[in-house]
Amino acid sequence: MATGTSSSSSLPADEEEDEILMLYGSESGWVEAKSHCDHLASLSSDLTHIPTPDTPCNRCQHPAENWLCLCCKEVLCSRFVNKHMLEHHKLTDHSLALSFSDLSVWCFSCNAYLDAQVIMPLRSVHFTAYVLKFNEPPPLRAVECVHITDNKADGSSTFGN
Repeated sequence: MATGTSSSSSLPADEEEDEILMLYGSESGWVEAKSHCDHLASLSSDLTHIPTPDTPCNRCQHPAENWLCLCCKEVLCSRFVNKHMLEHHKLTDHSLALSFSDLSVWCFSCNAYLDAQVIMPLRSVHFTAYVLKFNEPPPLRAVECVHITDNKADGSSTFGN
């Protein structure tokens, strides 16, 4: 390998992996939402009737950066404002919250974002919040589903045999 080359193909495998993580992983700010969560049993039984995204924090009345607790439907401000949603989680152990800013769902117990369009119990609240925020349904998102039988994906081709 020549000294001073910048081609990622000339990097050892572990350095190439580190470069990929830096470009696309946690150090870049890009986060991949989880497609499952063990804390969904704590969801409110009625997430089709929720406060509007312009609802201020129930404690400090801050108008922005607010989250909806998906367990009790209380609206509280983010950790970047007065941390009322974080305090709520610590006091109640309610793990799931939806951001009214970007409609992302966070699980405090998993310490991760959840994919609300893939996780069935979260789809309705994401849909409702989107309609309340934008006055239209969310765009359809293609979700790739692969059915595996006998170690082969249906519809795929096998090459080299």
